[in-house]
Amino acid sequence: METKDIKKIVAEKYSAIAKQAKTQSEASCCGTSSCDNAGYTIFSDDYSALKGHHKDADLGLGCGLPTQFAKIKEGDTVVDLGSGAGNDCFVARAETGDKGKVIGIDFSNEMINKARENVKKSGFENIEFIYGDIEQIPLQDETADIVVSNCVLNLVPNKEKAYSEIYRILKKGGHFSISDIVIEGELPATLQKGAEMYAGCIAGAISKNNYLSIIKNTGFNDIAVQKQKSIFLPDEILSMYLSESELQNYKESEVGIFSITVYGKK
Repeated sequence: METKDIKKIVAEKYSAIAKQAKTQSEASCCGTSSCDNAGYTIFSDDYSALKGHHKDADLGLGCGLPTQFAKIKEGDTVVDLGSGAGNDCFVARAETGDKGKVIGIDFSNEMINKARENVKKSGFENIEFIYGDIEQIPLQDETADIVVSNCVLNLVPNKEKAYSEIYRILKKGGHFSISDIVIEGELPATLQKGAEMYAGCIAGAISKNNYLSIIKNTGFNDIAVQKQKSIFLPDEILSMYLSESELQNYKESEVGIFSITVYGKK
């Protein structure tokens, strides 16, 4: 697929999720072929115990808890890439307090609108949401003390560009904590090429070693995997893309799909 086509698919998919969330509390269809009452929250972790958790902003679309590991301090400026309805922004705001600032970036207008509705209800004046592409983040150099992101970089076609942008907007000495999907082994071609599976967080994932190499080559230091967990895809999802024999071969292979939360410092 062309980059522009991938971005269009992802934007349309997550706009549909935002619209669905107006009528459903569980909107996640990450990993499925449709967003209509799929009910799958395959990758998501439970945010409910975290300070600042905002139920209306939690669409179950993440694959980790990056804000829990982000070492946010009072007064920090935090940027959340792929902020969706704003859940990680609210959690970050609980840590950075009134003196800090939280900026959410997303390229789904529907998500931006939903996030702005949520922050308006909250009354917080130091959270803002901006429409933008992670490969061209609409912020000045050295804006952020901390960058967070939750299951979004795997959706970005040019991950090298995305991490160079993260490096650019971080202040010297700043750091990121990002949760994402990575692969060990080789995915079946039909999963890699599936447009819906790309929007469902799998097809855009790369190997863990390549992922960490991109971060290192960008110039980050103190790189560390803060958390890792295995991801299991149910047969009913895999069977949408694999024949019966392909499914059996996949299950017998050594392919592993993982959620990692990784840290890096500028």
